[in-house]
Amino acid sequence: MRKTKSKKATSQKPKPELKWQTGKYDRHAQFSYHLPYQFLLLCKLMDVTPEDIVRDFTENLSCGSWKREGRDKIKEHIINYFIEHGYGQHHYSEADIREIFREMDALGLLFPKNGNSKLIDKYADWRDKHYKYWFKKWFRKPRRKLQN
Repeated sequence: MRKTKSKKATSQKPKPELKWQTGKYDRHAQFSYHLPYQFLLLCKLMDVTPEDIVRDFTENLSCGSWKREGRDKIKEHIINYFIEHGYGQHHYSEADIREIFREMDALGLLFPKNGNSKLIDKYADWRDKHYKYWFKKWFRKPRRKLQN
């Protein structure tokens, strides 16, 4: 009788698309932090979870193809919030940052809403390759410097 190896249930993270997508920039990150008490009270009053708010915020800020309908005004406010906080302005001008968001939004608009699964798979492959190109284009911009 041969012994069979029992497979351990190990959950391995997918390999990062770009080599810097580890640690603080890991795509499959889990956060644990203290929520401001007033924020938590507000969430409970409005009957919306803090996780839902954070997820909604990041989905709108990313200008992706998911849940786009009727969110243009919301995205505009969130982008303005991002810029008003000065995020990225040590690397890019405000005009550059707005262009970055316009390009992200344009890519999100290309999703084939009524496409069959084969077309959606082709789109997803192309989109992922384009994101790599797009990121490198902006990352290599002359004013951009890597911060340690």
